[in-house]
Amino acid sequence: MRQVRDHCLAPARNRGAVLAGGRYTRLFPELPALAIEPDTQRAIGRAGGPSDGTNDDAADARTVAAGRPVFGQYLAHDLTADRSPVTHHDDAELLRNARSARLNLELLYGQGPVGNPYLYRRRDPARLLLGQIETGQEDDLPRNPEGIALAGDPRQDVHGLISQLHVAMIRAHNRLVDRLREDGVPEADLFGAARQALTWHYQYVMLHDYLPETLGRERAARLLEHGPRHFRPEGAVAIPLEFADAAYRFGHSQMRDSYRLQPGGPAFKLMPDLMGFRPTPAGHVAHWPLLLDVPGQPPAQRAKAIDGRLPNSLIHLPVDITGAVDEEDQASLAVRDLLRGTATGLPSGEAVARRVGEVPLARDEIGLAALGWASETPLWYYIEREAAVREDGERLGPVGSLIVGEVLLAVIDGDPSSQRSVDPGWRPTLPSREPGQFTLTDLLYPPEP
Repeated sequence: MRQVRDHCLAPARNRGAVLAGGRYTRLFPELPALAIEPDTQRAIGRAGGPSDGTNDDAADARTVAAGRPVFGQYLAHDLTADRSPVTHHDDAELLRNARSARLNLELLYGQGPVGNPYLYRRRDPARLLLGQIETGQEDDLPRNPEGIALAGDPRQDVHGLISQLHVAMIRAHNRLVDRLREDGVPEADLFGAARQALTWHYQYVMLHDYLPETLGRERAARLLEHGPRHFRPEGAVAIPLEFADAAYRFGHSQMRDSYRLQPGGPAFKLMPDLMGFRPTPAGHVAHWPLLLDVPGQPPAQRAKAIDGRLPNSLIHLPVDITGAVDEEDQASLAVRDLLRGTATGLPSGEAVARRVGEVPLARDEIGLAALGWASETPLWYYIEREAAVREDGERLGPVGSLIVGEVLLAVIDGDPSSQRSVDPGWRPTLPSREPGQFTLTDLLYPPEP
């Protein structure tokens, strides 16, 4: 059994220890924690509850391609790649080990060619290593003899979609190495130059493509022009619990239960068909125009609408992900999301809405009355329902947009080596399909020369 221990599935932490280390913080520390019984949260998130999208026709998003939530998961892994889980309560040790959150592709590069040589080509260490599938094509992550991926973060192999995105990022780095070598960059500087170039392209895509689609173009433009209103950290950036344990989990309901990966091929269930921790079969190699919109080609598969309903694959997580569980409800990612928010003392969604000057959703818009719940709403579920009610599930609503947008921008602006910090006027140099635009599709599925 191979368990994935990440911030999503880790045990609940002591409230004081979480904050003492500087790894996490609170965006609204003055707001009280929502008091809600675990049984009510299980009723919301378990199979057959309001968060179960298994037995109905959960709506597809109209504008969001199916691959975009996978990029959102990639960002989440990158934010936490440089911080090991908190498994102790020694405040002094936490303070010594605290590091600033970054979106700097540490999950791709690890400790570099010297620190993690197994990620790089022996005879050309500026290039990242790819693995072969059974046909001999380099379409997989490199793996050890037991099939375990060699990656800067083991979560990059949790399912086939995230590992294929990681493969696409490796290819993007190697393309930059080739181009910079042709431009005459000295071999001693080649890896560093390619790493910076890819990191800046990646950050640019997050700011100018992913954020506008996730928040809405007007909200994203205001944020980039005027900066955050509520999250303005000084020094090292710690991640607010309102982001980590609620708002940024919005992508869970965007995931499809099944995906078609190759033209004319079958659809594979996210779990268990695309379960990771094993070599990628040839039939699971992603043809990106099926997952991301490419100009001039048919629209890609759609993500699901943001509405609080999760696909069967996430309501019934396999034991390889969860480990042995004491009760069936713990196999639901929705239950885990809800219990996580209580364990870290998150306020209600309505409390956060009032705090930022938004009119809270009405009870009938939340839709939990059938469970006999008449109080306020867990923040994760509120943000999901806010997106459904206020934005038709296409993007986040005002509370979710504020938290997600302000934290992601603060992470970029708090990194002295980021594109915005070093060269705010920089623009992508890799080719794009539309003049003046560089998108996630251009990064992962580059246009023909």
